[in-house]
Amino acid sequence: MITYNWNCKTVDAYVEEAGNDDVVYNVHWIVTGTTTEGGKEYSATNIGTQVLNIDDITNFIPFDQLTNDEVVAWTQATMGAEQVAAIETNIANAINLEINPVSITLTIGEPVPPVE
Repeated sequence: MITYNWNCKTVDAYVEEAGNDDVVYNVHWIVTGTTTEGGKEYSATNIGTQVLNIDDITNFIPFDQLTNDEVVAWTQATMGAEQVAAIETNIANAINLEINPVSITLTIGEPVPPVE
């Protein structure tokens, strides 16, 4: 089973917008998936940004009270379930290729590494 960690702690914010200070409008997200198989840990990461819709701010949360969980929720809601699933599927596919490689990099004149 792959565990996904969404890090949405880095954001761009308007200094002032609609009477509020430090209004987050863009999220720099990092999603890391990890799993353990055969006693070995495998991981893969995707990164990107997501612009948030701030046209109708209700229940404004001051920046110093924001949590990663809250910004993850905003980011995923803006992306939609399909894009969130696509990101996590890409990570799962990368991990699967790490566990079950279909290609390797070799150097002529060097020994072939053992298959793990």
